[in-house]
Amino acid sequence: LSCEKHPNADKLKVTSVDYGNGPKQIVCGAPNVDSGQKVLVATVDSTIHPMAGEPFKIKKAKIRGEESFGMICAEDELGIGTSHDGIIVLDDSIEVGTPAKDVFNIDTDIIFDIGLTPNRSDATSHIGVAKDLWAYLKVNEHYSKKLKLPAVDHFQGALTKPNIDIDLEDEEGCPRYSGLTISNIQVKESPDWLKNRLQAIGVRPINNIVDSTNFVLHEMGQPLHAFNLQAITGKKIKIKTLPGGTKFVSLDGEERTLFAEDLMICNGDSHGMCIAGVFGGEKSGVQDSTTEIFLESAHFNAKRIRVTSMKHLLRTDAAMCFEKGSDPNIAVTALKRAALLITELSGGRISSPLLDIYPKKIEPQKIEVRYNRINELIGVSLDKSQIRDILNALDIEIDSVSDRKLTVAIPTNKVDVTREIDVIEEILRIYGFNRIETDNQISYTFNTEKYPTKNSLYNKVSDYLAANGFFECMSLSLDQSTDYADASQDIQSGLVYINNTSNVYLDIMRPSMIPSMLNNVRHNQNRQNYGLKLFEFGKTYSQKEEGVFNEPEHFTFALSGPKNYDHWLTPKGEAHSFYSLKAMALNILRILGLETDLETVDLSEHPYLSEGLSLNHSQQNIGVIGIVKSSVLETKEVKNDVFIADLNWDVLTELIVNRRTSTEEISKFPSVRRDLALEIDTSITYQSIVDVINNSGAKWITDIGLFDVFSNKDLDTKGKKSYAIYLIFQHPEKTLQDKDVDKEIGKILAKLKDQLNVSLR
Repeated sequence: LSCEKHPNADKLKVTSVDYGNGPKQIVCGAPNVDSGQKVLVATVDSTIHPMAGEPFKIKKAKIRGEESFGMICAEDELGIGTSHDGIIVLDDSIEVGTPAKDVFNIDTDIIFDIGLTPNRSDATSHIGVAKDLWAYLKVNEHYSKKLKLPAVDHFQGALTKPNIDIDLEDEEGCPRYSGLTISNIQVKESPDWLKNRLQAIGVRPINNIVDSTNFVLHEMGQPLHAFNLQAITGKKIKIKTLPGGTKFVSLDGEERTLFAEDLMICNGDSHGMCIAGVFGGEKSGVQDSTTEIFLESAHFNAKRIRVTSMKHLLRTDAAMCFEKGSDPNIAVTALKRAALLITELSGGRISSPLLDIYPKKIEPQKIEVRYNRINELIGVSLDKSQIRDILNALDIEIDSVSDRKLTVAIPTNKVDVTREIDVIEEILRIYGFNRIETDNQISYTFNTEKYPTKNSLYNKVSDYLAANGFFECMSLSLDQSTDYADASQDIQSGLVYINNTSNVYLDIMRPSMIPSMLNNVRHNQNRQNYGLKLFEFGKTYSQKEEGVFNEPEHFTFALSGPKNYDHWLTPKGEAHSFYSLKAMALNILRILGLETDLETVDLSEHPYLSEGLSLNHSQQNIGVIGIVKSSVLETKEVKNDVFIADLNWDVLTELIVNRRTSTEEISKFPSVRRDLALEIDTSITYQSIVDVINNSGAKWITDIGLFDVFSNKDLDTKGKKSYAIYLIFQHPEKTLQDKDVDKEIGKILAKLKDQLNVSLR
């Protein structure tokens, strides 16, 4: 109604605006604001969504002393354009008080945001979701109408000779490749209905060609790609890999270095035009001047696409669709749908026959499903007719039926349905989890366990380790099969492979706890944490024969780096060693009650440890302790030496629970200590000396210990060393005399001399 200069600001205007409820004062800073204009006003308490920044609410304000009851808006402030040159001035014919959505013909609809688990490749599209809803409604709500799908039966390809040849060199990476050419197209802005639908799901409109392919991608779950026909030299498309290190400039202008396994769509000169299923090239895409295109619709190997997408950090909509597993048998239908849409929006015509290279058709997988297994797992007794109705609603074809089971053919869009249990899950999903009744009664079975229980032993060991400065780890039970490429044949043949659609790198269950622990060590070292004491309880997995799996529980702990952080009272530079590890392992076994009858055997040919010991008790292997091989540390990018103990927790707990314990009265008589300085060959170990003493027949020995190791030039020359050991003698019924102890010492020295050529210094 009016527009006056702001009394306290040169660049602001004070306006009087009528939007249907009488005049309101609004302060405006736009250079083009003037009286007599029809404008867009965001009123007090409304929320606007600008092109940049977060949405905000309009409030009554005082600007430089003048009250303002709203905001006169520019394009970017309303999120409908990028211009901020001034406010939007509308046509004079528009009536005051008209909602802005009516001026711009904005569709109003409800947007459903569905959280899908990674395995649901069949529902990564609007039609996929619609099929699922239709199946549920048909089974549970007796919905009788048919599912309305886009019609492509009026598609007609050109009858002329194909103007593009397809050379499918990598059938493993691309099981199916189809396409056609469209000529006389006009690249332009898409109509509002198409832009609105794409924007509603967060896709930025580009032009009518690209928008059409994106629309079909989200509608049908089949990615497509449009190539500028002029960029296809030699009139030939090659689907192949290029040598590792080849340079490729992608659509975003970035030069990328290709990996040898990257599947590429190349022209006749074998120059890359597109990273297959992931991202287009800079020079082969649709430009404003493009008049002819080749429209591609293909099925690519999900694992190959996932690896390429992750390595290049290109998480495109197409890649995420392919890596879940696209439906190979929808490629041609989606191609026809997109071609019809493009010709409608661009004025073009289909100028070639539809080309479809499909060397080995992917057939539906057949799975046997037992009726009793369905009811057993679901917990409800379903009629056979109910089961068949659900399967029919899901387009799962019933191949054959018997009294006990049925055989079904799984549609190729359900790549996650590979086992009987998966089919049962599909049945339950449509039947409805909320229809499974719960019993009003609560029953409880009292289980008895031998003492000590596995859980109490876990707490005992964990508390001991935590009290000694250890931290507990919780690692993934998944691992990479590539890490075991150089492992022995026994290890490789026992690997348990899984179909991991979330991360194709983690494709096996871990066969050992040691690599998991080394990953944790590396993680800490990379964050400047070097004095490490870590432990973990977990399972390992192996397969001895088809369908027979082993899942033993293990207990692993590791030491690495300095023993103590710098402090004036602690020894400087002292690091963990093998003996730190051995002492901790023996202490743990001692508190568990397994210190007696413990044998140690030198390791040989261990896949991870270069030196160490195998621990045995009662002729059963408990586990291993040792230092990790330098080659393994280098592969894992671990900087310092790592000392690891890997104990079989199942064996340990079984030994502890089943062990026989006895007690005896403590002797009231004093003990006698004797020290022996022994001269021995350098090859003799302390353990061998202990074994000889224990088997010498000497009586009343309660303890043996090593308190000094000595060497000098004379001893070195003779290939000798000196061990100073102590022996504790104690009789249960009398005080020992020197002559009694001397007699036992004589037995010991005689055996040491005879068996190990040991003499007193």
